[in-house]
Amino acid sequence: MTTDTKKIERVQTGVRIEKRVLQVLKAIAARYDMGLGDLIEGIVLHSFEGKTPFDGDTLAFIEQMRPAFGLDLTAKDSHRLTEE
Repeated sequence: MTTDTKKIERVQTGVRIEKRVLQVLKAIAARYDMGLGDLIEGIVLHSFEGKTPFDGDTLAFIEQMRPAFGLDLTAKDSHRLTEE
């Protein structure tokens, strides 16, 4: 089995993100033993191509994590969030 790799350059960034969303993302990354940055890159690259980044098992895991972290936000809430 050959694995084609691509050389990239990563940069450090200070992105602000909703706390509970971050907790769920960290749980997903931990489940797959990957870094948070790698997970976010994968989500974005899938989204850029109009593809869903998660399979059924991962979506089921997310549904378990949402109440565990009190995450009640949905896609409908995006771009309508304000900080206290």
